[in-house]
Amino acid sequence: MLASWIVALAGPGLAQAEDFECVSTTLRILSPNDRVCISEFDDPKVRGVSCYISQARKGGWGQPLGLNEDPSNFSVTCRQMGPISVDLKSLPEREEAFTEKTSIFFKKTRIYRIPDLKRNALVYLAISSKIIDGSPANAVSAVPILPWPSE
Repeated sequence: MLASWIVALAGPGLAQAEDFECVSTTLRILSPNDRVCISEFDDPKVRGVSCYISQARKGGWGQPLGLNEDPSNFSVTCRQMGPISVDLKSLPEREEAFTEKTSIFFKKTRIYRIPDLKRNALVYLAISSKIIDGSPANAVSAVPILPWPSE
């Protein structure tokens, strides 16, 4: 139910993530463990690009209730997974491609797509944003657009 609520708030035009199994990073005997979780999303406007993001998730009893504020620890990697036919000049200078809530109180992880026309590449910048107090935590990945072998 919480996942469908998050998807509804994500907004139109943003990618939908596919979640993989999480890995525990601490052992808590009486409450859920801290974990690192991986999600994958395909860029909604650039067919042929997929991104993977790993994020730290805080354990404890707030976790099952969605009350925890996850730390701003994440990593992102994006790759060309098929032919890319988009004209980079037609893309905005900076556009949000993915967002995920990391707190019940206005904190999100956002991934922006930034075209690099000079190098024929796409740059993906992941940041943590919070309305009152943002975070300097960030990660970056670049996807050079290469010819794709035909089958």
